[in-house]
Amino acid sequence: MYNQSLYRIVDDHIPINAFKRLNKAKRWDYGYNKDYDVVVISKTGRIGQVYEIQNLKIALPPENNIHKFKSNKWEVIPYPKELNRIKTIFDWKELPSDFKNEYIDYIEAEFKKREEGFWFYNKGNPTYITGTHYMYLQWSKIDVGNPDFREANRLFFIFWEACKADKRSYGMCYLKNRRSGFSFMASGETVNQATISSDARFGILSKSGPDAKKMFTDKVVPISVNYPFFFKPIQDGMDRPKTELAYRVPASKLTRRNITSSNKPEELTGLDTTIDWKNTGDNSYDGEKLKLLVHDESGKWERPNNILNNWRVTKTTLRLGSRIIGKCMMGSTSNALDKGGNEFKKLYNESDVTKRNRNGQTNSGLYSLFIPMEWNYEGFIDSHGLPVFETPSEPVYDPNGELIDVGVIDHWQNEVDGLKSDQDALNEFYRQFPRTEEHAFRDETKNSIFNLTKIYEQIDYNEETVDLTIGNFQWLNGVKDTKVMFLPNQKGRFKLSWVPPLELQNKIIIKNGVKHPGNEHMGAFGCDSYDISGTVDGRGSKGSLHGLTKFSMEDAPANEFFLEYIARPQTAEIFFEDVLMALVFYGMPLLAENNKPRLLYYLKRRGYRGFSMNRPDKIWNKLSVAEREVGGMPNSSEDIKQAHAAAIEMYINDHVGEKGGQYGSMPFNNTLNDWAKFDINRRTKFDATISSGLAIMACNRHLYSPRQNVEKSKINLSIAKYMNKGFNSKIIER
Repeated sequence: MYNQSLYRIVDDHIPINAFKRLNKAKRWDYGYNKDYDVVVISKTGRIGQVYEIQNLKIALPPENNIHKFKSNKWEVIPYPKELNRIKTIFDWKELPSDFKNEYIDYIEAEFKKREEGFWFYNKGNPTYITGTHYMYLQWSKIDVGNPDFREANRLFFIFWEACKADKRSYGMCYLKNRRSGFSFMASGETVNQATISSDARFGILSKSGPDAKKMFTDKVVPISVNYPFFFKPIQDGMDRPKTELAYRVPASKLTRRNITSSNKPEELTGLDTTIDWKNTGDNSYDGEKLKLLVHDESGKWERPNNILNNWRVTKTTLRLGSRIIGKCMMGSTSNALDKGGNEFKKLYNESDVTKRNRNGQTNSGLYSLFIPMEWNYEGFIDSHGLPVFETPSEPVYDPNGELIDVGVIDHWQNEVDGLKSDQDALNEFYRQFPRTEEHAFRDETKNSIFNLTKIYEQIDYNEETVDLTIGNFQWLNGVKDTKVMFLPNQKGRFKLSWVPPLELQNKIIIKNGVKHPGNEHMGAFGCDSYDISGTVDGRGSKGSLHGLTKFSMEDAPANEFFLEYIARPQTAEIFFEDVLMALVFYGMPLLAENNKPRLLYYLKRRGYRGFSMNRPDKIWNKLSVAEREVGGMPNSSEDIKQAHAAAIEMYINDHVGEKGGQYGSMPFNNTLNDWAKFDINRRTKFDATISSGLAIMACNRHLYSPRQNVEKSKINLSIAKYMNKGFNSKIIER
């Protein structure tokens, strides 16, 4: 049974007394409400249901004047034929008053729907669409005529309205699947806003200049041309321009008649608003002020262009000082990581609404939205605009009357199964039709030194089956160097898949006053540490710790990574203490890189030198003075780099992915993705890969033990040889 997780209705987010009191007084203002941490998209002062979409809580308007179509689903409301003959506002002004009075209510109602949105019954359920969505469905002409209503697009427009309403937001970063209609929806919104904005500029960028131009000429201009006269401002220039659509007063043509006429000419007013496009580049629209910037195909910017660099520039076009005056509608599928996908992935991850700075903004300023492919896959959306997730038991038809006899989940899985023999083709399919964010950012197999087929098989398996425990370690009663306990916490820094039984926790052996691990036979840790608490750019590499069990242990899973820690706490000392508590709790040793030795000295000062393993490739009397003092392993030599990569490669081949119908036991997708991207020539960027590889080497230290060359002297047996000719043998002299 498929369970959707794209959105949920939050019933208890706002206290009922506050909800009723503010509704009665019509005090719910459009925008972000800090008191109740909700974005209000209602423009009537009253709210209804609260939706949570991608962790953003959005208050919708209350149900009001719900329209019921005869078909019990969305239909385009017929445009009166008498009004269809009117092409411009000038034609309207010349009509008699009786005619105008007959249709003025209809026109005002359309403006109200544009402003406040529209309620209608869909399959018997009251359904709200925003004013922008209404304009898209009712008045936007696309390549197939009027767009179909889709539930996925309804949620998209609700989220977009929240981005517009929230004064903390610069807009949205939308991770989509192919042919989801984003280009048309963005074009519709561009025309919708431009035709009600004065003294404003609207811009379009895409993966290339020709793509931006095509979006402008093939989508934006036709939508504008086909608007009804009462929504269409005075336009300057050609009816179908190629570079700029200008809503302003056109220059009057001088003739003998208007020169000699004594009548005072009517003064015309226009919006003085333009829509244009730019060639793709890091500095496109630099220094300009925009009301709306459409970023189409932003996950496909290839070198030398860089979407991250461009966003840093264009972000400033949407604000005056600290005040946000414009919004960005950004959307795309993702290319392979080295073809623009990596930069878009960073931008998407920096748009997480749960991670904000002190100004209340995300790192990028945008809000991320991901709609899985099963919500928006053509051919699997019924006549009511609802996705057909599972194979229906009764006949279901799409908007064109075609029978849908299989669910989109089964259809997608059949496609995946057919592509498993061609991993690059499979990854391309995942990127174009992703069910998860992991699918959307799949990379090409040729770019990895490891077996990406196995890595991605494991990632897919983990997403469906693995349930990790998140939390932090803490000393019992806050007293250091006693016993450690684990406290679950969804905001914790540790992810665990296995916890040892109580009798194996906190096992320490003391030898000559030094503490040693009591469960060394069961497993080991690997760590990539850091020494400096702060960095100039505020980023820096993260501290990383991984725990791995050894082969065939009775009280623990065999050859399984059981702990993942990838974080950078506010100080290095917090990181050191986190590592120490994990070592004590599991009673296992640690192999860490010693080029950043503060962690190792920290362990030694606290009496835990016995937990720090010596490098396995040298005997004791060959270690340096520092290595004897604190242990650890350098990362400088080429031999160690190769051995480290080979250790991970060995583990992936033996314990990751599908093998004989069974799947491996590597439960941490963050580490698997780090392996997938690993570049041996830029090792410092891959913290999780470094620490996990060290854990593998620590658990297989016997493979790296040095072998002493023993010279063996040849044994001289001195066996004499004789020549046996004649009656007497004669010795052969050598």
